[in-house]
Amino acid sequence: MHLIVGGQGGRFETAPLTMKSGVTLWLDKGTVLAATTNALAYDRNGHCGSIDRKGNGCRPFIFFNGTHDAGIMGEGVIDGQGGELMAGTNETWWQLARRAQRESGKQNNPRLIQVDHASNLVFYKVTLRNSANFHLALNHVQGVTIWGVTIDAPAQARNTDGIDPSAAEDVTIAHSFIRTGDDNIAIKAGNGATRYLSILDDHLYWGHGLSIGSETVDGVSDVLVRNVTIDGAVSGLRIKGNSSRGGEVRKIRYDTICLRGNVRPIDFDTHYGDEAGGENIPVYREILLKDVSGSGGALVVHGYDANHLLDIALDDVRFDTDARWQVSYANLSVLKGGAYPLPSASVASATTAPVGDCRLHWLAFPSAS
Repeated sequence: MHLIVGGQGGRFETAPLTMKSGVTLWLDKGTVLAATTNALAYDRNGHCGSIDRKGNGCRPFIFFNGTHDAGIMGEGVIDGQGGELMAGTNETWWQLARRAQRESGKQNNPRLIQVDHASNLVFYKVTLRNSANFHLALNHVQGVTIWGVTIDAPAQARNTDGIDPSAAEDVTIAHSFIRTGDDNIAIKAGNGATRYLSILDDHLYWGHGLSIGSETVDGVSDVLVRNVTIDGAVSGLRIKGNSSRGGEVRKIRYDTICLRGNVRPIDFDTHYGDEAGGENIPVYREILLKDVSGSGGALVVHGYDANHLLDIALDDVRFDTDARWQVSYANLSVLKGGAYPLPSASVASATTAPVGDCRLHWLAFPSAS
């Protein structure tokens, strides 16, 4: 399937699409595939475009269901039109999401791309923007490559996550640019284990950060995050959970990371959100931060209790002098590369971490297509 710029221009507005195995959607530069603003086109149960207690009343705009050997490629744009008025209403999808928050309900908004029970997929070069909800959600997938993708939504656009792998295995997210109104990337394991993820050479901007959780009950492991910048997010490197949906998060390596202008550059929390109770206690262990540099902010490391300590190693980790550690129930070790500032006076450092130089790593967000 190939979209090109023709005599009538390059914009195509359509109802939801389902991707079949062996099919690649190719969007030439200058083309825009726009999601219809008609809520009825996405409707599952009579609730799409409204508020209820479940929030699952919409089909996605593009659906990969049981698909293999397929993908979306090209330098065109897929536009969710989340900031446009829903057909026949005086409210946008994003305004609906904010109203749901005020009313303690769930908005029924369509995701831009949903991938379920799929394998061997490629997303290459395409721009995803202005989704009404999550931009790219992966559920029960194996072998997915996301390379050179741009994801763009306003910081105030609620629940517009960038990329959410869940119950996922062998996923690579590389050379991509992401700014959203929620998690830039959110790695989850609420309905199956997630493992063997590589997040490489990516640039994240406004949003809620590079997150693991909060659903981790089936375990997240073997994640490599390397050569990543996070510029202006609320949280930078984030692991979140609580006893209602927590689990084991282990073998996570953050290597060569630059953090700037984040409220909480490090945000590892086992008491996330307002929910209390449950037996799914979050356990974070074998977490390594190596060659991590950042400006000021809160460096949060909160374990669950004295019997469930966070296990984190710091190796060549350095922040500005106004950065402040907030540590509880954690076993922090400082390796030969050192750390500055030290997490506490009781933690000895073999060396003083050198001042980090991220000047060559920062890149401006790509101009609009």
